[in-house]
Amino acid sequence: MAESLIVVCPHCHAPNRLSAERLADGGTCGKCKSPLFLGEPLQLDAASFDKHVGRSGIPVLVDFWAPWCGPCRSMAPAFAAAARQLEPEFRLAKVNTEEDQQLAARFGIRSIPTLALFKGGHEIARQTGAMDTANILRWVRSHA
Repeated sequence: MAESLIVVCPHCHAPNRLSAERLADGGTCGKCKSPLFLGEPLQLDAASFDKHVGRSGIPVLVDFWAPWCGPCRSMAPAFAAAARQLEPEFRLAKVNTEEDQQLAARFGIRSIPTLALFKGGHEIARQTGAMDTANILRWVRSHA
């Protein structure tokens, strides 16, 4: 029997069960019928963070950033490019620390940009500072 994973819909935030062997096919949400993967980072807030990070059967890479942060803005295209290459094996998401200060405090974010990799709802790795696409890919794959 094939292993199944929970993939949370980026549109309606409903959990969906997806066969691990069919992960590469993407899939659509059983509730809202939207694609489960967008090939771009998902914007998370306090309300959606635990639904995605806590329930996801695939690792979630979160970029904690702020709009006023120059290195954050310069890394954004590299993070978006990494999303196109890493999905569907990983979900990439962004948290605006200015809008969601409680999430930043909860995870002890002291410097931005900070990348945090979550698996099974738990943080397994963290990296501070801007990176290019190749280094993001290398870092994520070395910790997955």
